Amino acid sequence: MTTTTTSQILRHTTAFISETLSETELLPRSDKITLKPQKIAFESLETAISTATPNVRFSSLRITKQLLLSHPESPFSSFLLSLLYGLENQAINAAISLLNIFHSDPSLARSEIAPALFEDLFLVHLIPVHEWFNEQRSTICSSSTSTSDYSCEFSLVLPCTKLLSNMSEGQASELKELESTYEKVVDENCRLLVKYFKEVLENKDENKLINLPPFTLRNSEKVDTFEYSEDEKIEKEDLVLQNGRYNPIWAEGERSVEFYSRSGSSKSKSQTFYPQRVSPEIFTNQKSFRRLIESPSPSMDSELDSSLEDNSAYYSSSSESEAKVQEKNKRTAVLEPRQSQIQKQKEKQPISAESSSVTGSLIADFDNLHGGGKHTPPKDFVCPITSNIFDDPVTLETGQTYERRAILEWMDRGNSTCPITRQKLHSTQLPKTNYVLKRLIASWQEHNPISVPNQYENPHSEVEPIMKPIRPSTSPNSVIGKATIDGTISELRHAITNLCMSEVLEESEMAVIQIERFWHEAYMDVDIKTTISRSPVINGFMEILFNSVDPHVLKATIFLLSEMGSTDKDVIQTLTRVDYDVECIVALFKKGLVEAVVLIYLLRPSTVSLADMDMVNSLIKVIKKKEEDLLKMCLKPKTASVLLLGQILGSSEESIGSSIANTVISEKAIESIVGSLEAEWAEERIATVGILLRCMQEDGKCRNTIADKAELAPVLECFMGAGDGERFEIVHFLSELIKLNRRTFIEQVLHIIKDEGSFNTMHTLLVYLQNALQDQCPVVAGLLLQLDLLVEPRKMSIYREEAMDTLISCLRNSEFPTAQIEAAETIVSLQGRFSASGKPLTRAFLLKRTGLDKSYQTLMRMEQLRNIPREFEETTQWEEEKAADDWERKMAFVLVSHEFGLLFEALAEGLKSRYAELRSACFVSATWLIHMLSILPDTGIRGAARVCLLKHFISIFKSAKDTEDKALSLLALNTFIHDPEGLQDLNFCMKEIMKGLRELKKSLPLAFEILKVFSKGHDSSSQDFWNHKELPQVDCSENGEVLSIVFFKDKIFSGHSDGIIKVWTGRGSILHLMQEVREHTKAVTSLAIFQSGERLYSGSLDRKTRVWSVNDDEMHCIQALEMKDQVHNLVVDKSILSYIPQGAGVKVHLSNGGSKLLNSSKYVKCLALVHGKLYCGCHDNSIQEIDLATETLVSIQGGSRKLLGKSNPVNALQVHNGVIYSASSSLDGAAVKIWDSSDYSLLGSLPTMLDVRAMAISSELIYLGGKGGTVEIWDREKHNRVEILQVSTNGKINCMVLDGNEEVLVIGTSDGQIQKRSQQTACLVGEKWMEDLIK
Repeated sequence: MTTTTTSQILRHTTAFISETLSETELLPRSDKITLKPQKIAFESLETAISTATPNVRFSSLRITKQLLLSHPESPFSSFLLSLLYGLENQAINAAISLLNIFHSDPSLARSEIAPALFEDLFLVHLIPVHEWFNEQRSTICSSSTSTSDYSCEFSLVLPCTKLLSNMSEGQASELKELESTYEKVVDENCRLLVKYFKEVLENKDENKLINLPPFTLRNSEKVDTFEYSEDEKIEKEDLVLQNGRYNPIWAEGERSVEFYSRSGSSKSKSQTFYPQRVSPEIFTNQKSFRRLIESPSPSMDSELDSSLEDNSAYYSSSSESEAKVQEKNKRTAVLEPRQSQIQKQKEKQPISAESSSVTGSLIADFDNLHGGGKHTPPKDFVCPITSNIFDDPVTLETGQTYERRAILEWMDRGNSTCPITRQKLHSTQLPKTNYVLKRLIASWQEHNPISVPNQYENPHSEVEPIMKPIRPSTSPNSVIGKATIDGTISELRHAITNLCMSEVLEESEMAVIQIERFWHEAYMDVDIKTTISRSPVINGFMEILFNSVDPHVLKATIFLLSEMGSTDKDVIQTLTRVDYDVECIVALFKKGLVEAVVLIYLLRPSTVSLADMDMVNSLIKVIKKKEEDLLKMCLKPKTASVLLLGQILGSSEESIGSSIANTVISEKAIESIVGSLEAEWAEERIATVGILLRCMQEDGKCRNTIADKAELAPVLECFMGAGDGERFEIVHFLSELIKLNRRTFIEQVLHIIKDEGSFNTMHTLLVYLQNALQDQCPVVAGLLLQLDLLVEPRKMSIYREEAMDTLISCLRNSEFPTAQIEAAETIVSLQGRFSASGKPLTRAFLLKRTGLDKSYQTLMRMEQLRNIPREFEETTQWEEEKAADDWERKMAFVLVSHEFGLLFEALAEGLKSRYAELRSACFVSATWLIHMLSILPDTGIRGAARVCLLKHFISIFKSAKDTEDKALSLLALNTFIHDPEGLQDLNFCMKEIMKGLRELKKSLPLAFEILKVFSKGHDSSSQDFWNHKELPQVDCSENGEVLSIVFFKDKIFSGHSDGIIKVWTGRGSILHLMQEVREHTKAVTSLAIFQSGERLYSGSLDRKTRVWSVNDDEMHCIQALEMKDQVHNLVVDKSILSYIPQGAGVKVHLSNGGSKLLNSSKYVKCLALVHGKLYCGCHDNSIQEIDLATETLVSIQGGSRKLLGKSNPVNALQVHNGVIYSASSSLDGAAVKIWDSSDYSLLGSLPTMLDVRAMAISSELIYLGGKGGTVEIWDREKHNRVEILQVSTNGKINCMVLDGNEEVLVIGTSDGQIQKRSQQTACLVGEKWMEDLIK
């Protein structure tokens, strides 16, 4: 045997690797990989092969090598390493890795991983092993009595089917044992050859000769070592191997005739074709070959003739596509003649004249049989076991096709392998009939009307008609040769005739039932099925659908049409030729014939016609049905319904799609649809994803159900095989699915997405992100970023870097505004809080942090954890808040830290966009991230944020009309205010900021807090901070005293002692009289506003209380209440009206016109009414609280006797934010006292010497009006006086009121003057104050 050189080894291994890398995909090999690191390495290697980007290629190869070298070696890891080294042009390393496969698992290597390399490199060296086992096999076969008497000098190799059918059980057992021994011997010698090849590759000394190792021959009893002598070596070129590996047992089925001299003195060999054990994927791509037939001597002609019918038709069959089979049919007539092949063989190896003459005669006979007639069936139509045309073909898991009865008999004999490939079958359960092949055979027979003999023993037998069944074999002992027809053809013909021709409906219906029964017969002839599929019969079925009312008949008809339509496109063309036929099928489906949905799907209706069919409700009903309640068909009705519903939803207009999604949700079909995520068919899973995505977009509350019930692993599995649009739909579905209202649940789903599936989800998303469309990138990047953050952020992550770069790139790309908006909204959603409907709560949560939590609380009341059990709300809500806070902090840190705040630049650009959606999303995102800077450790990023965004927030704060926008901008500014450098940058616009803060201080707690920051360290006792500008006053002295004043919206109402009520405009700096009315005959002592009803109540000494409508341009009286007593003071709250009468006590007006007297022992001076509780300030300086619901009375301050003969009444009483303020004279040293309304404890007092007659309270200040016309202004928190106003020199202050914004103070005096004061806060921008504040 010739030795092998390094160049020969490298040539074969390099050719194998190059061919493997040139394949369109390596995925068919990956199904054998079970270890996850190997799967990841495989995916990375595929990326390196397919990418055109050098950086991605280098990174993928590096990852692949690290994974493969860091884990234990296996056949597939060695295979992947060989490909990797091949890509890196390391030929020797690649060759060694390939050889390692043959050393670790020779059987797997030569049968599945590298069969071509085994042929080229190993097989030529294994001739001594083959010859030795040929002798062993011949010895076993020669004892068979069915093979006639053979010459003692020769052993005849007959077809395996003939041998198996004639040998005894003992012989079959010996052959099986021999085969097992052969497998072990080949494995052992492969390992020896691997060591030899490695030595050759590693040999650097060209003069050193490395000899072939001795070969091991093993049988059940002994071990022999065989080594060629020099004169016995055979040139490897003499061995012509065309198709794989040699198996000494099954060689009979592939080699025609082979001669061996027992003495070994002479050999005569034909061209041999060995069956190879390969994977189905590789096997189905191999070329088919004809075999050459030779005869050793004339004495053996009879044996060869008797076996010719088995041997000449021994072809392998596969379930190739229709196009490939038809192409092979075309090639059959132009194959190279056998004589030319024999001539080539003669030129290469001399053959005796005797043998040659016999061979020529046999070849001529063979050509007459197979190549001579144009009606010869293609080899793929013939069973390799029976040599007959297929009647019931079944394709095994190995990719080989056999007649059902033949392979059943093969298995009944105890075999568990494929007869051709010798691969072990994992299941003995045969699959369904290969209807595609059956249809192709029927089509071929229809175009070749002269019937082909079903056996080649009599090629010139009489031609039978097509409907004639195939003749059975003459063998009485084997099922393989038995006939397939049971004498029922005439009955079937009669049924078809009745279906198409009978005018009696009952006969046609019975014909359908009979045909259905025939269809279910296991051995029904393919020609019969082809006949049933013809147009006249299809039209007969349609007539049944139009006229029958029998449910069983209708169901059988639909079943038959569906089964035929699934394998024959002509049936579908016949059905779709007439629109009314389709309408009839749809009508039956909508009436309850659920099986019709399968036929509708097979008809492939257009999108427009699907929408017009209006069958959404019927589809939903089928989806909700249990599978066991539905008929078993070629396609599950539920599968067809899901596919059709997905098609309708995916192609409908927005309004129609919205209506359909709502129907799905309202019919409670979500759970049933979710189950289809686990469907076997990837197309059904993808359609399900589309339906569920649309439902979540329409009504987000269903996502909790989907997330709870969905199995995501099958969805992830179908990602790799999906198209680009379908891949994005899957990613979009997953992105929407994680918008749940429970943070812990979100992270559970994220872990499932990250960890489940057979491939690395993050790596797959990374590769997809690099090739996704611009509009799709933000969604993919957002999901990838969230998966990366499931653990604490690392210093470096390729996934995070790629996701962040993509988001920022999309945000800045103004050429794609849709992608800009999507990127900005993605960043908003990364905050991690969502409502029950899946809407981001980022804006509402930020408003809550400003103190405007009304919108947040309203949202929570509407959607607050609706799908969460009550016990969850009580026990683990704090855990949810903690998880949400942790996530928000991690995400914000990653976003702001990327490239030292590069995101802030992109957000600043977005704030200048002309698209409102983009500006709004960028505003919320920027506000959130700037606010988080005050929580996160300062790493210098705050300065970058200030440079990019400070001016934008100042502009929004100054120009925004919406209070919420002002509040959000103020929240961001608050971060900069606490930063000395930021505060210094605010100096230039402090005046505008202070003005805005004054406007918001009452409604926005954050504004009040910032005002505190500005006033910190400042001397509030001076009048630099507070300044009440005096505005022009009006003189109403002609109407007497101004006894009462109220503010309502932009109007000021004043009550005078002559009974007139005047209405003034509150806008501007000057009071303009709008209206005056005189309906009271005596002094108007009090005015009160009922806010919710927009009503004004006026109390008078004329014993009447009038109710006024003040919503119109002019006020008018709508009701006059008879009080039967003078009204000295009046308070109103909701439906309660209380007043101070002329005498003792206080009265409550009843709805029936009467009144009830309370606190009758006291003479009341002033009143306050808050939340159903009435507070009375009395002449004896006592204060009481009366609960009007229970009429219980509590004394807050006891009364006192007159001091020095002077009374000390409580002149004014106010309740503000749960605090009671009472004002009187300063006789006891404290004119104003402050009480807690909850426990009535004294909180403090104001040490004013003013004789207080009126009082007004704001959120920051207390206004006290005195007897001498003076108004003192006190700080409500510090209890120190900040300002004194001199309003009048001749009169006392009777009444005071503040507007709704607490900026305007209106004062009424006893000398008839009404004065308006505007509150201003000093800018305080002096250098000294600013320096102190910064310090």
